[in-house]
Amino acid sequence: MGIPIEELRASMAALAGIEPAFARGIERVGLPDARISERGYATLLRTIVGQQVSVHAARAVWARLEAALSDMNDPAQILTATDEELRACGLSRQKAGYARSLAGLVDSGELDLANLDADDEQAIADLVRIKGIGRWSAEIYLLFAEGRPDIWPAGDLAVQVEIGRLLGLEERPSEKLTRDLAEAWRPHRGAAAIFAWHHYGVNGKSAAPV
Repeated sequence: MGIPIEELRASMAALAGIEPAFARGIERVGLPDARISERGYATLLRTIVGQQVSVHAARAVWARLEAALSDMNDPAQILTATDEELRACGLSRQKAGYARSLAGLVDSGELDLANLDADDEQAIADLVRIKGIGRWSAEIYLLFAEGRPDIWPAGDLAVQVEIGRLLGLEERPSEKLTRDLAEAWRPHRGAAAIFAWHHYGVNGKSAAPV
């Protein structure tokens, strides 16, 4: 889902009006593109697969899982697969445990990804019940898959670096300071994060999280 491009553009215009540093940043690097992921179980499973490995390695593991399992959107496929089968696909014992945690919560109905709480903090709390999904992963999911406009991943290193650069700070702000600085940008903090990643990418560092 993600934030629709029209809403993203409107939020960027609002941010430029609130904070001149965004206006100057847009002049330098242009507007960001929308970042959209599919809502649901498979996206979170892919997040677990991709943790602490290269993009190439994550894609290889995902391809092997797709070949071994009949339906990547069905959590029962993970629950019924043996440890040996998951290991053959490239999942470590730890990641297999994380995948089973996600699959179990979804399969039992304890976690309804189609109806997460409308309150962002409660939705984050619900998602971090999944083993292996921390606050950052939950925030990225809510921003890119659900398109929640005010998600602010203040713990993200690239966000901290670029917010510091945009605002002309001498040092990279801490997570707490990054969170405090963005209070004035509500309810457009999701667009601010997307722009920070865009600015970071143009500066030759990296793009937004996958």
